[in-house]
Amino acid sequence: MTPYFSGHGDHRYGVSYYDLRLAYRVPANRLDGTALLTVSAAEHLGALELDFGKLRVAAVTVDGVPARYTHARGKLRVTLPRPLPAGERAVVEVRYSGKPAPVPSPWGGLGWEELSDGALVAGQPIGAPSWFPCNDRPDDKASYRISVTTASAYQVIANGVLLDRRRGAGTTTWIYDQAEPMASYLASVQIGRYQITEHDGSRLAHPPRLAARVRHDFGRQGQMMTLFRGLFGPYPFAGYTVVVTDDDLEIPVEAQGMSIFGRNHVDGVRGSERLVAHELAHQWFGNSLTVACWGDIWLQEGFAAYAEWLWSEASGGPPAGEHAQRWRQRLTLQPQNFILADPGEPALFDDRVYKRGALTLHALREAMGDEAFFTALRAWTTEHQHGTVTTREFAAHVQRHSPQPVGTLLSAWLHEKPLPQLVR
Repeated sequence: MTPYFSGHGDHRYGVSYYDLRLAYRVPANRLDGTALLTVSAAEHLGALELDFGKLRVAAVTVDGVPARYTHARGKLRVTLPRPLPAGERAVVEVRYSGKPAPVPSPWGGLGWEELSDGALVAGQPIGAPSWFPCNDRPDDKASYRISVTTASAYQVIANGVLLDRRRGAGTTTWIYDQAEPMASYLASVQIGRYQITEHDGSRLAHPPRLAARVRHDFGRQGQMMTLFRGLFGPYPFAGYTVVVTDDDLEIPVEAQGMSIFGRNHVDGVRGSERLVAHELAHQWFGNSLTVACWGDIWLQEGFAAYAEWLWSEASGGPPAGEHAQRWRQRLTLQPQNFILADPGEPALFDDRVYKRGALTLHALREAMGDEAFFTALRAWTTEHQHGTVTTREFAAHVQRHSPQPVGTLLSAWLHEKPLPQLVR
């Protein structure tokens, strides 16, 4: 498979736990942080490299011992005070500060972004180093503790369960625990003047003036959750939070246990409801089951796109088959010049990946039948919960659940460039 983001991530070690202690001043866009990483050596290490952006590093220690380091071109290189044998662990502490800025990418800046009155994190796929040092590869999942101190006028939402909220002199510290393993790009902090309410089993955070529109536009999210639990298996996290910013966003943002929408996605008539379904489905496909390599992104985006069609089918809209026929016709007008299971870095978020991925699943459903297909999906999410997945594993998995061979069908959709026919 084509290498993706070869400058990010290091397979010589893994991180099992991040403890991020942050203080943020909204008007100044000033972030002060201490990150403690529990690292495990996969091989004998005398040094390690962390992905980290342009924030200024003040000090690094390893198991409490000061360590020498260099920081340039997105890499924090730490010389270990003593070599770390394969299989052993160490705690690396990094103290840093500065004005966080998004990481440049072919899709614009990624990571920590200033809002008109607050901040958000949009990390997919390589934005995490904009705000904390990490091993930035999707298959290195870890648990997190995220603590954020900011002015008390602001609400802070981060991944996981809110453990505590401590008020100080004009500031409040919010402490979250994300126990289930999470990829670095899914770690997120949202800061704004939000009203936070419980609605139909989920949390909604939004500007108070948008309350009525938000309640209406997300009013069927509980029904989506019920549908997806039946089709995909139990919801994989302790809770789900939707954040609506008081800024326009080009697209909604995915995070673990959380989705972020712009005010432009809330129109009071559910004009973006398909995106509500899409982001919710990512909690199974992308967050619980995370691709081991970015080349397999169809396992996340294709599944979330197909979830849009499943919600349409269940909620009185056009059935999935109608969506499939329409989108296949549209894709015939597009270049047939990429392979779905390895689209290449520039095409990673091409709409053809999303829609051809959804078409692949619909073709598989037609071939297997609903009972076998959805049984296979529920088993897929159960067997790989909180883990990483590959296209090869998925193909082998569905074949075990299919009453007939599906290898040729999957090969045509996943590994060949021409767009196959949909056959009932």
